[in-house]
Amino acid sequence: MRLKIKKLTMVLALLSIVFLCKAQGNWSNTHSKYDISRKTIKKKGFTLTFVNKDSTFPKGVEEHMIKTFFEVYPKEAKEYNKNTSKEVFIIIDPNYKGVAATSGNVVRVNPEWFHQHPEDVDVVTHEVMHIVQGYHWDAVPGWVTEGIADFVRNEYGVNNKEANWTLPNYNAHQNYTDAYRITARFFIWLQQNYDKNLVKELNLAARDKTYTSSFWNEKTGKTVDELWHIYGENPTIKS
Repeated sequence: MRLKIKKLTMVLALLSIVFLCKAQGNWSNTHSKYDISRKTIKKKGFTLTFVNKDSTFPKGVEEHMIKTFFEVYPKEAKEYNKNTSKEVFIIIDPNYKGVAATSGNVVRVNPEWFHQHPEDVDVVTHEVMHIVQGYHWDAVPGWVTEGIADFVRNEYGVNNKEANWTLPNYNAHQNYTDAYRITARFFIWLQQNYDKNLVKELNLAARDKTYTSSFWNEKTGKTVDELWHIYGENPTIKS
């Protein structure tokens, strides 16, 4: 019996070590010896930790990204989710090969994108909106998630014009499932023609996991496919 207890104790100890290593590994994603710089700023009731892992990343872009965060995140939180995370990490990560991605309250950014597009700081506006959204991964279609994030970028973006970021005009090759700017423009049209609070209501349904395809019929009396067809016949939006 003592031998069994001793073995069990050893197993539990090993499991504890594994758990601790995993926890430390997760933390090392935001804090490691490879950090070039790391700063934590508290403002407007929010805390931003900005981690830079690229020694060539432009200081001016870093400062502009931080300024953009504190300009837009409080607005997004107030309008779309007052219970969103009060602490956010932005990590300039050369190992990430997309433009940017958000998981939980951590935004990873590819520095190469900003070397080539230094004015595109509203990538921050889009990505931190994903933190505000806080959707469960399977609660809503991806086109809804990305469409709302770009809708908000269009609304709150501080440098869209300088970055040459605009909403594309409608064409017959598009579909609302294309997401991003195409869907964002569709959402603007829907609010102007059907329900001025539609995006806020859609965002809430997505976060509460109550979203279904019937959402569109309940709010407008039409399916989303019918709405897209009507949009295609007269896609004008008011500026």
